[in-house]
Parts: sequence; structure tokens; C-alpha cells
Amino acid sequence: MRVYPDQLSKQLSPLKQCYMIFGDDPWLCETSRDLLYAQAKKEGFEEKIQLTQETGFNWNDVIDQWQAMSLFSSRRVIELTLPQAKPGSEGGAIFQSLMQMANPDVLFIVTGPKLAAEQTKSKWFKTLDSHGVYIPCMTPEGNQFQRWLETRINHFSLNLSPDAKEMLFSLYEGNLLAADQSLQLLQLLSPNEQINSQQLTQYFEDQSRFSVFQLTDAMLNNKQDKAQHILSQLKAEGVAMPIILWGIFKELTILLQLKTALDANESLQALWSKLRIWDKRKPLYQSALSRLSLFQIEVLLASASDIELKLKQQGFEDWTGVSHLSLLFDPKAHSKLAHIQLNDWS
Repeated sequence: MRVYPDQLSKQLSPLKQCYMIFGDDPWLCETSRDLLYAQAKKEGFEEKIQLTQETGFNWNDVIDQWQAMSLFSSRRVIELTLPQAKPGSEGGAIFQSLMQMANPDVLFIVTGPKLAAEQTKSKWFKTLDSHGVYIPCMTPEGNQFQRWLETRINHFSLNLSPDAKEMLFSLYEGNLLAADQSLQLLQLLSPNEQINSQQLTQYFEDQSRFSVFQLTDAMLNNKQDKAQHILSQLKAEGVAMPIILWGIFKELTILLQLKTALDANESLQALWSKLRIWDKRKPLYQSALSRLSLFQIEVLLASASDIELKLKQQGFEDWTGVSHLSLLFDPKAHSKLAHIQLNDWS
């Protein structure tokens, strides 16, 4: 059974035999784990056994711990960490054996990184899932992050002005841990007064965390302020220019194929599948296709190629050029800026 972190507290009593916490967000993983341990303590699980699948890991240790009598005659939690989320055939067989030996005095928690879709279809995952709960802990983005932020603001009983909320959203999107720590600080500093954006600037510095994928999504959606903000953060975090260019070229190549087909009055149905574009991402491409002409997409590709050439031939990372390129995803800016050549490689 799949339960998202924000609903976990409502699904804890009574505890199931097994819980799987997998994801890439440290705050969600840790919070989910803390909720489980708090409920486990209420239900008499006082002993904790922690195991990690490392080189030479003996899977029989898991069975031994499952069957062992507690030293303190109390119920016990066995937490197994899978650093690669790959228990292999041996681990899968052990999981199956454990689930066939129901033990009400053991709570089994399995943790690890984000699972790919194919991993949730594996035999070992289905074995554990059929006897417990899967808690996917992926960092929320956009509207989901805004809802999460609103929930945490209410949790701390804070009174924030709309502009303060907007600033927090901009500062901390992608970094739940930093956002939560900041809200805790605000609770200490201003527990009863309304907080506006001017006050926030005195407390915090920009700690958002973004990926190249979020940058290209913002470009496709023509969210220029967000794209420029993400780009500045990627530069500050030392993300390599080749990775950024790879992401941009990937999306522009897809756009070129889609626009060429549209201009030839061909259906996009087959191309969506061929290019592995799933339903939830189609609106991003449709937004760009409705704005940009085939010529404009070709200009974008040519501009990206110029930036790549500077990097390969001169070792020059043209961040200004990438910022300029982002603006060209807006057709209004394209008509005014596309002719400008940024040739200062110094």
C-alpha cells in the first residue's frame, strides 16, 4: 500500500509488519522515519536493530534478528538500509521468507534512495508491499511544494504575509530541510507578530536547490523569472556547464522534431511514444510549440551550439549566453534579442 508522507500520521495505528521508506528528500525520509519510531514506542517496540547492506553483507543476519528473542523481553524494530535499493535475488528470497513468518513482535523498516518505476514492479518490492506500506519521499515541486510550505506554516502557527510566503517559496523550493529549519527560526523570533518579506530578508539567505531538469522545464513553460533564478543557483552551486547544455539540447531537439511534424500536418501521437514523453509532461511541450515557430527553435539550437563551441574550443563558460538563450524561449523577446551576438569570450 502506498502512503505519501503527508498522510502517514493518519495511517500508523495499528502498525503494519513492514514499512518501506524510499526517496531522495532527506527531510521527508527522516520525518517519516521519526513518525514510525514514535508510534512504535507507543506500541511497545523498545529495542532497535540497524543493519546496512554493504559489501559482504550476510542476509542470514536479517533472519537471525527476526527470530531472536529480545534481550529485554520487549518488541523490536529491525531497520535495514539498502544504499542502492537493490537487494538482489538473495535479498528478495529473504524478504519472502520473512513475510511468511509473521512476527507481531517485530517491526521491519526498509530504507533507501528513490525507486525507479521498474523497481516498484519487482518481486521483492511487491512481496514487502503486500504486507506493509510504501512511503515514497520525493521532493515536492511547484504547487506541491507550495501546499507543503503552507502546511508547515500552519504547523508552526506562523502569521506570514502573502509576500513573505512568496519569498519563502522562491528561496527554499527544492530544499525542505532548510525551509523547515527557517520556519522553526521564525517561530522563535516572531511567534505572535505578522512577518512580511522585508523582515525575511534580515533572517535568511537564498538556499533553494534546483536541477537542470527544473531549469529546462521553466524554459519550456516560458517562466522566465524562475528560469533565471534557477540558472543563477546552478551557477552558484558549481553545476558544470556541459550538464546544463546537455539538458537544453535534449529539449530543443525534441521540440524540433515535434514542430517539424506539426508543420507537416502529421499527428504527434506516435512521436509522443517514440520520444518517451509521458502525459504529465506533454503540456510543457505543447506550451512551447504553441509559442515558438520552427525558425525560432532552429535559432535556439544555433545559439546553444555557439555556446557549446565556446566551451569546447576556448574553455569559456558563457553563463550570460545561457541566460540570453533562456529569454529566447519567449517569442516577444526573441523578436528583439535573437539578432544580438554575444561574442565577448574574455
